[in-house]
Amino acid sequence: MMANLRPIFLIVGLLIATQGGAMFIPAAIDFLFNNDDWEVFAFTGSITLLIGLGLYSGARGISQGMSTRQAFVMTTAAWVALVLFGSFPYLLSGAVPSFTDAFFESMSGLTTTGSTVITGLNSQPPGILLWRGIQQWLGGLGIIVMAVAVLPMLQVGGMQLFKIEAFDTAEKIMPRATQISGMLTLVFIFITAACIFAYIMAGMPILDAVIHGMTTVATGGFSTKDASMGFYNSHSTHLIAVTFMILGSIPFILYVQATRGQPEKLWKNSQVQVFFTVVVFCTFIAWLLNNSPQNVDGMTRFVDALFNVTSIITGTGYSSADYGQWAPGSNAFFFAIMFIGGCAGSTSCGIKIFRFQILFETIKQHLSRIFYPNGIFTMRFNGKQIDDSAATAVMNFFAVYFLLFGLFAIALNLTGLNFLTSMSAAGTAISNVGPGLGSQIGPSSTFQELNDTAKWILSAAMLVGRLELFTVLVLFMPRFWRA
Repeated sequence: MMANLRPIFLIVGLLIATQGGAMFIPAAIDFLFNNDDWEVFAFTGSITLLIGLGLYSGARGISQGMSTRQAFVMTTAAWVALVLFGSFPYLLSGAVPSFTDAFFESMSGLTTTGSTVITGLNSQPPGILLWRGIQQWLGGLGIIVMAVAVLPMLQVGGMQLFKIEAFDTAEKIMPRATQISGMLTLVFIFITAACIFAYIMAGMPILDAVIHGMTTVATGGFSTKDASMGFYNSHSTHLIAVTFMILGSIPFILYVQATRGQPEKLWKNSQVQVFFTVVVFCTFIAWLLNNSPQNVDGMTRFVDALFNVTSIITGTGYSSADYGQWAPGSNAFFFAIMFIGGCAGSTSCGIKIFRFQILFETIKQHLSRIFYPNGIFTMRFNGKQIDDSAATAVMNFFAVYFLLFGLFAIALNLTGLNFLTSMSAAGTAISNVGPGLGSQIGPSSTFQELNDTAKWILSAAMLVGRLELFTVLVLFMPRFWRA
């Protein structure tokens, strides 16, 4: 049994050690700002680093092969372990009052959801604010690598459509993942650095620019201000955020291909084309719904519409205005678009654009067969024929996604939350968007007032949603554990 777990310990230990090392960055910042929280980060960083290195060292020297079953366990185990260790700085620093809140904040950070239970962000010490940004940045990078190297191999929710030849089998994941993840990391760092520089040029303080740069490209949405991006009442800042939220929602493997002399891959990809079409169309709808006071100029109305639509569709969760207070129908509109998501292979959350494309192709094929029973109709995605198993996987994903959404909403309602709060909280958690709707968890509020039971339910929903449902659900099937 232990031999079966050693490959899992190897990767989980390495990831935990990496996160432990990252904790020394906010420790240094707090030390420079003469804040006592540096001791908290130094302590938790040391413990986390030692435990991670212990797991890694104990598993070294083994064959680098990994079965599909081990890959499923490793993915969920790694995410839960990172969330657990990442919660300690929140609890020990006093940023949150309980372990439940610390776990919720850490889960929201690492899954790049962006829902928060921390109040008074404007007065929080720099270390905590930076740690929130680092968690989302690491979570965004992790989901990119997972979407390229792990999920296609596990054939989760139609992700096999994005299988790279290097990862045809589970046994290749460890030696080959190092190469591809290195290229993806470099691209991720470059785009983040460009975002930080743009924010600084727009007048944002350096520390704020660093944190927002990390959370923008990771499409996470954690901010250093209670008013989120609304604090920076600047069109240039909001448009920079829109640009890099979109860049974070495009498949990162396309950037790698672009650096290798194939830039046309970026604009010829059908998923990217549909994504931009959806953003433009939804921005137009939001602009019509934005009935801001007459003294607000037309440019501000447009930027608010574009910014908030992009933020919700990409799953970032920033807000520049309380769109729940716009024209009647705005709540329903933003509730609907929170499920969409960006492209597969990006940091974005939600259902993902490609699944809607497959859904459209499936419906089109079904209708064609009704009108022409003897005809032969093939489904295509990005110019290639779609395998029936991939289409079936996508349809199953839709069914399970909305089934789980309903179950989470019912569970939240049973904890005492009202209908709007329960529905929007379940939707924003499983879609990893961030803000909900209504006065309690809306874009101008936090999740602090929710009861502990609701926070644990939402933490589970964030994990399940971020790991594409089946990666977690398969672990609860008895057949999975049979030899």
